[in-house]
Amino acid sequence: MKTEQLVHGDYVAAMFSHDFVEGGFDRGAVERIRCGVFEEWITAVARSGVFSDKEVAGVVEAWRREPKLLLDALLQDADEVTRRRYESTWESLDRAADPLDSAVVGSAPILV
Repeated sequence: MKTEQLVHGDYVAAMFSHDFVEGGFDRGAVERIRCGVFEEWITAVARSGVFSDKEVAGVVEAWRREPKLLLDALLQDADEVTRRRYESTWESLDRAADPLDSAVVGSAPILV
């Protein structure tokens, strides 16, 4: 149960969300999380003493599989404007990483 809450953000939000949001918008953090560079959060969770090694390994596996879980947890207590700004940044990074994005492909003229 604790691992599921850790993965889905309850504990992560309690530990990090206030500082994350209060620190101001950080595009670099979004980029790092999206790329799977989240050692600072893994280290903090592991050193908290609240979670077993197995629980920490479970959250690391979940974040590596789906990095947006970490961002969602960090934004759990954020206001709507802040949340939208981070979500928009995440989406723009997705579009930049996928040049065949349907929105881009659909708007380009087809040459025959």
